[in-house]
Amino acid sequence: MCCPAQSSLQIYEINPLLCILQLKLWNKYRISNIPSLIFLDATTGKVVCRNGLLVIRDDPEGLEFPWGPKPFREVIAGPLLRNNGQSLESSSLEGSHVGVYFSAHWCPPCRSLTRVLVESYRKIKEAGQKFEIIFVSADRSEDSFKQYFSEMPWLAVPYTDEARRSRLNRLYGIQGIPTLIVLDPQGEVITRQGRVEVLNDEDCREFPWHPKPVLELSDSNAVQLNEGPCLVLFVDSEDDGESEAAKQLIQPIAEKIIAKYKAKEEEAPLLFFVAGEDDMTDSLRDYTNLPEAAPLLTILDMSARAKYVMDVEEITPAIVEAFVNDFLAEKLKPEPI
Repeated sequence: MCCPAQSSLQIYEINPLLCILQLKLWNKYRISNIPSLIFLDATTGKVVCRNGLLVIRDDPEGLEFPWGPKPFREVIAGPLLRNNGQSLESSSLEGSHVGVYFSAHWCPPCRSLTRVLVESYRKIKEAGQKFEIIFVSADRSEDSFKQYFSEMPWLAVPYTDEARRSRLNRLYGIQGIPTLIVLDPQGEVITRQGRVEVLNDEDCREFPWHPKPVLELSDSNAVQLNEGPCLVLFVDSEDDGESEAAKQLIQPIAEKIIAKYKAKEEEAPLLFFVAGEDDMTDSLRDYTNLPEAAPLLTILDMSARAKYVMDVEEITPAIVEAFVNDFLAEKLKPEPI
């Protein structure tokens, strides 16, 4: 004899304000996957550590609390390997730009990037630049690491040094691979978008790839649209110089926003793009259900599945600045994507 099943149906009221708050936190801390654990300084609100899950795994007793960021030189300290078995001390990096390359053989996009990066590395070295790359493996076995590393002309953290590999992941809050972090000779981050820069600059003419305030949207950098709210100005690229003129129009506003948040040691709350006319841009318009108008000023927030649109005949610096300020002040009403 069976007992009748009892209904487990429960009705919950969803608080829209709570949902909005959650999305703001996702955007503020650039969360791209879950679970994620971020530690903050309660006094200043600044990020102490972006990769808290690794922290509690590596330091379950809290001996290194409060887990604040350490200088690159301190975290990387120790022997580094070449694929011929030669060992070098990390002090050999002094005076060089450094690319910290998080990658793994099991990851197809990683293998594709590695082939391009090998050529970029050689071109930069042949140009006489002091540059070194350090491979931080996410391979699942030492044999896979050795096979993959045999294709690389640069240095690597030994696979057996799991603690140091983990500390580097923690230092840069790595949430996915491949990731290439480019550092200046003092160990400060120049760009976290080394992958995009390498793919966009095959001749390495813009090395060491200092960030540009405004980017021209392309297949290789479109992935950045998922990192948080992005201002995208759609233009008619069939007009000569239209894209360049649009970048010049946006750039002073982008620089002002970036400088403001840099002074607070925070990441800018917006990325800035100009989009011309191509298949990728057409797909983006279709996905976000945007009108075909050009110029068209938008802010796209993919993680919140929200868009903000200003369709006017003429885009001026004053219009762009007002649009950005209203967005940051939460005065704009979002439309669903």
